[in-house]
Amino acid sequence: MQLSFTNALLRPRVHLGLRASRTFLTVSCPPVTLSSRTAAKSCLTSGVAGSPFRYPWLYRRCYSVVAQQKSPVLRSLENRFFSANAFHAAAQTSQLPVLASPAVGRWLLISSAMVFAVIVVGGVTRLTESGLSITEWKPITGIIPPMNAEEWGIEFEKYKATPEFKLLNHSITLDEFKNIFYMEWSHRVLGRVIGLTFIIPLVYFRLRKRLNPSMHWRLTGMTALIAAQGLLGWYMVKSGLEDSIMDTPGAVPRVSQYRLAAHLGTAVVLYAGMLGTGLTVIKDWKYANGRPWGGSGAINWQDVLSNPAVKRFSRLSKGLTALVFLTALSGAFVAGLDAGLLYNEFPLMGGRLAPPMDELFSFAYAKNDDGSDVWWRNIFENPTTVQFDHRVLAMTTYISTCLLFAHSRRPAIRALLPPLARISVTAAFAMANVQVLLGLATLLYLVPVPVAAAHQAGSIALLSTMVHLLVSLRRPGLAAQMWKKAGMGAKSSGI
Repeated sequence: MQLSFTNALLRPRVHLGLRASRTFLTVSCPPVTLSSRTAAKSCLTSGVAGSPFRYPWLYRRCYSVVAQQKSPVLRSLENRFFSANAFHAAAQTSQLPVLASPAVGRWLLISSAMVFAVIVVGGVTRLTESGLSITEWKPITGIIPPMNAEEWGIEFEKYKATPEFKLLNHSITLDEFKNIFYMEWSHRVLGRVIGLTFIIPLVYFRLRKRLNPSMHWRLTGMTALIAAQGLLGWYMVKSGLEDSIMDTPGAVPRVSQYRLAAHLGTAVVLYAGMLGTGLTVIKDWKYANGRPWGGSGAINWQDVLSNPAVKRFSRLSKGLTALVFLTALSGAFVAGLDAGLLYNEFPLMGGRLAPPMDELFSFAYAKNDDGSDVWWRNIFENPTTVQFDHRVLAMTTYISTCLLFAHSRRPAIRALLPPLARISVTAAFAMANVQVLLGLATLLYLVPVPVAAAHQAGSIALLSTMVHLLVSLRRPGLAAQMWKKAGMGAKSSGI
């Protein structure tokens, strides 16, 4: 074999001996500049009849010769057409749409884990009645807690002016105040950390153009939800600091259950969005790089998702996911009204399956003279009705999860579902059983803080299994499909 070059232009002439016929084939390259990658490719295609990928053995032998020259053009040729990343190089030359990398998916999963943590910490803050210990909202300077005795004294005096101190905690000591202060402070600081760890990488990925257009809008919405969480959090706390509580007979200083539900609901939506998007990014990347869809190489996703039985199963899964979210949201009303301290028995409530109708829909909660608001006010403001509704929703969710799991075990459905979907349904069924046990323990033992916090975390864990189920039944994104097709075309062409 011989290889020659001119000084100013790259003009290799490769002589390859054919073992079968003991003749020689000469591949001559036209003159090309060192900066022309397209012309560099023609060095291996000119002079060869037919498709440029017709003789892959010839390309390998050409490569074995030219790779020794260390020319910039030849090194770029090596990286683009003969490395393990040939698929991605081909995709780039074809101007394929942006496919988010696994780094984006991992960032979103880490962010969702942090939101999960802040939800749990927020639940503990509510259970320990620590949420009203900080009476001001300082988004920037509030990250620094009191550092000396004088600053602690100032914060304690502010707390002494609140209705909670005057009505409930008038005998609290400074050390006890510090405990509840740090609980609320950690919840707020964790929220700020989530904002920074989400926005900074988001700006980086956008500048590096690592996000496709559809993700831009989705991640912008998540950023808005993070900002809304801070505003909703303070709006919620402010409802428990109003002096009007002192003028209401029998009133207990607590935050509005409506604002608490909005605060929790927004956090859950943010968590589900981050988790679902992160899982989608990672699964799309794996699919585009040759990994099988649904966890099995023998499954064609077009055939699976077009099957009427799978479509019905997917609709049922979406309905169950919405039911899980609604049940978790009803738990916020239970927490906001301390409704878990009523009727600490199961399955009965006061010796019967349901309390008397006049107790469930008492006119004492109506504020209109004609009583037209008695229905919805009892549903959201009557502790007895709120607990009853949560029980009904919880049992409906549990039974629905069991039925969906049983449906997935039917031979006809089991044969159609991808392996990842079957795993997700099984995980949801297992988590539903754990959640029922935690709920019963919370009720029967008068809402102990560790068990109640675990119950709230269990609701988010159950929602996580349902989100994973929906992602496993989702078709690959358009960008992933195009990258997959380009990769298969490159492999079939012998790259």
